[in-house]
Amino acid sequence: MLGTIILGLIAGWIAGLVMRGSGFGVIADIIIGLVGAVIGRWIFSFIGASPHGRIGYLAMSVVGAIVLVALVHALEALR
Repeated sequence: MLGTIILGLIAGWIAGLVMRGSGFGVIADIIIGLVGAVIGRWIFSFIGASPHGRIGYLAMSVVGAIVLVALVHALEALR
């Protein structure tokens, strides 16, 4: 459980850096990373890829978190 939270934090932080230059805060980064893992798993299964090990899971989570942050930015732009 702690490992998942740490990977979620790292994935959310990386996605925040990639998408807007800074993170959203520790709690938001963890949530973005964890939700990103779910989105990333869906994307990876859709294209027929599967992560291997912690680095693969982290990469999958980062991809999902970037997609999530992009969606959030798109929704904010519509407001």
